[in-house]
Amino acid sequence: MNKTLSCFKKSAVVLAVLSGMTSVSAVAADSGFISDSKTTLNFRYRFENVDQDGIAKDANASTLRSRLSFKSGTVNNLSVNAEVDNVSTIGADDYNDASAFHNKTGYPVVADPTGTSLNQLNVQYKDGATVATLGRQRINLGNQRFVGGVAWRQNEQTFDGVRGQHAFSDAFSADYSYIYYVNRIFGPDGPKRGLDGKFNLLNLNYKLNNDHKFTGFAYLLDADDWVDSNNTYGIDYNGKFGSLKTHASFATQSFNGYDANYYALDGTLKISMFNITLGLEQLGSDSGKYGFSTPLATAHKFQGFADKFLSTPDNGVTDYYGKIATKLGPVNIAGFYHQFEAVEGNADYGTEFDLVASYKVHKTTTLVAKYANYDADQLASDTQKVWLMANVNFNL
Repeated sequence: MNKTLSCFKKSAVVLAVLSGMTSVSAVAADSGFISDSKTTLNFRYRFENVDQDGIAKDANASTLRSRLSFKSGTVNNLSVNAEVDNVSTIGADDYNDASAFHNKTGYPVVADPTGTSLNQLNVQYKDGATVATLGRQRINLGNQRFVGGVAWRQNEQTFDGVRGQHAFSDAFSADYSYIYYVNRIFGPDGPKRGLDGKFNLLNLNYKLNNDHKFTGFAYLLDADDWVDSNNTYGIDYNGKFGSLKTHASFATQSFNGYDANYYALDGTLKISMFNITLGLEQLGSDSGKYGFSTPLATAHKFQGFADKFLSTPDNGVTDYYGKIATKLGPVNIAGFYHQFEAVEGNADYGTEFDLVASYKVHKTTTLVAKYANYDADQLASDTQKVWLMANVNFNL
């Protein structure tokens, strides 16, 4: 029954989007629908190596994501956005992609399944301070700690539903989405490809001035046959005091009789050619029985690139971290250090050291090298990861 309903919902949104496309294209000949459109082609090649204690072999994944994107011109306040992705292996494919089809035993996980998928297909209405988007779309809220596209992976996370955004004034705006299906990063096929449910996402944004911004949020996740359904309410702050940039966040979450809190605080100071950040982030616990969960987040951005905390342990996790970023000629470089501890109990989970460098060799091409080294103490196992990536864009 759930599968039938899911298919019906997907069909309904596709028909709605196609109907909107028909309405727009009816006047396209003299409207700029095509002449003002933009078509882009993106290729992102990545080699990823994972050396993980306790797994016999190293993972080596050589993958290419090819993306074709189309954004129409605007007709009667309407525009169409479409995007198709293909992920293929080129060379080494010795890895477990976490799907049901390339689940190679004896290798660590590299969550980049192959296949072709419709990444986006939506109709957008824009009139002044109001924007409404219907269909499959990209949604990144705030710093993506709670809702994001996980764009680091070759398969992006996108959302089926409707999103409305409205600026009531220069200071106050609202952003609400109703999502009924989440297209996850595990490719177009297999049991992990998506989540059905009712997902209500609300952000209320207030800008005191250019230096102080507040966001109140409510994320109500009611998923079918999914253990991480929860309700989360919180507030996020970004501020600037001279050369010091600050961020603070608090949220409380309830799940099936359990409650847990979230805290984050960090500051970034520019000293000479360096940007130095110190911070802590805590995903709390309810007496060691439930850890604060962020199932729709771009989790790779947080708590280390080795991805040891994509799911929060029941005892929670506190991350004390530092970051130093600078630019050497044309190369951007950043280094990170993390110390992970349990919220409940006295466990020292481990530490992690990360490095990333990027170099824009041409206006179309960026090269990236990335390294993660997780040193386990009382959680998971020692893990090293290396990435080499090239990102190339073409306007057609």
